[in-house]
Amino acid sequence: MTAQGKLSLSPLWHNSLMPTIARLFLALGSVNMALAVALGAFGAHVLRARLAESWLGAYQTGNEYHFYHALGLILVGLIALGRPRNIWLGVAGWAMFAGILLFCGSLYLLAVLRLRWLGMITPVGGGLFILAWLALCAAVLADSELP
Repeated sequence: MTAQGKLSLSPLWHNSLMPTIARLFLALGSVNMALAVALGAFGAHVLRARLAESWLGAYQTGNEYHFYHALGLILVGLIALGRPRNIWLGVAGWAMFAGILLFCGSLYLLAVLRLRWLGMITPVGGGLFILAWLALCAAVLADSELP
């Protein structure tokens, strides 16, 4: 309640004890999990009857990796609760998010639009996934945080 007697949710968000980096990657991960579920349902119920098996396989691969890396974003956020100033967590989270956009996004669009040139983008996203997991490893092995 505010001084004027109105219910306010802003203290729950703005004055939270949760570090900003943790809040950011927990939110990105949660939104991406919801998107992965929605896109998976779309693929299973709408595209299954409309796409050839090879295109559907590309779509399903994108969806599978979307789930893994959305969970990865949540993991980054959870680790950031205890190490909010660890620079490697930011690298891991942003690389993972960019990997979702490029890897999964290119596979979704490749399957639906059948634009083969999108396949050239997919390995860039895969490289970002690898970078993200290595950065997460560096984050958990780091002895100390930056000042």
